[in-house]
Amino acid sequence: MPKQRITKEMVVNAAFEIARNSGMEHVMVKNIADKMGCSVQPIYSYCKNMEGLRQDVTEQVNLFIREYVAAHTNKEDMFRSTGRAYIQLAKEEPHLFRIFILHQRKGISSLDDLYKTESNPHTANFIAEQLNISLEQARQLHLNMLIYTIGIGTIFSVTTPGISANEIYSQMESAYEVFLAQALENNKEENNRMGANKI
Repeated sequence: MPKQRITKEMVVNAAFEIARNSGMEHVMVKNIADKMGCSVQPIYSYCKNMEGLRQDVTEQVNLFIREYVAAHTNKEDMFRSTGRAYIQLAKEEPHLFRIFILHQRKGISSLDDLYKTESNPHTANFIAEQLNISLEQARQLHLNMLIYTIGIGTIFSVTTPGISANEIYSQMESAYEVFLAQALENNKEENNRMGANKI
C-alpha cells in the first residue's frame, strides 16, 4: 500500500485542529505528527518556520470565525445578534476565540484602523438606517460595542467554571443601551448644529 502523501494543507488542517482543541501553544511538530499518524520528517519539510505555520493557522481561525459569525447573525437584528454570536463563539470555541483576540494585527495605529479591519463595512450603514442616525454616529456606536464585546468575550472565555451566558448577554444589553443613548444624543446635537448653521 503506497504511503500517503503529506501536503501543506493537511499539515495546516491538523495544526488547526490541535489549536482548536488545546490552544496554539500545543501546535508543535511532534503533536502535528501524532495527529496525522506519521513521522515528524514530513512535518519538518513544512515547519522550517513554525511562526509561518502558526500564521497559516491564525488565518484559518479568522476565516472560521468570519463564517461562524455570519452563520449566527440575524439580518433583522444584525447589531445585537453579531455581539451574541461572538459570545456564543467564546463559549463554544474558547481556544479559537483567544487566538482571534490575541493574534498580532499589523498596520493598526488607531481605533479607526482596528474598526476597518475587524468590522463588516455594511453594518454601520445598517445601524444608521435602523436607528435614523448619521453614518458617523453609527460607526462610533458600532466601534463602542465592538470593543465592549471583545472585552467581555475575553473575560467570558478565560473564566472558570464560567460566567453564565445570560449574565453576559444582560451586561451587553445594558452597555448597548448606554452607548445607544450617547449616540442618539450626539446625533441630536449634530443635527441642531447643522440646523443652526443654516439660519
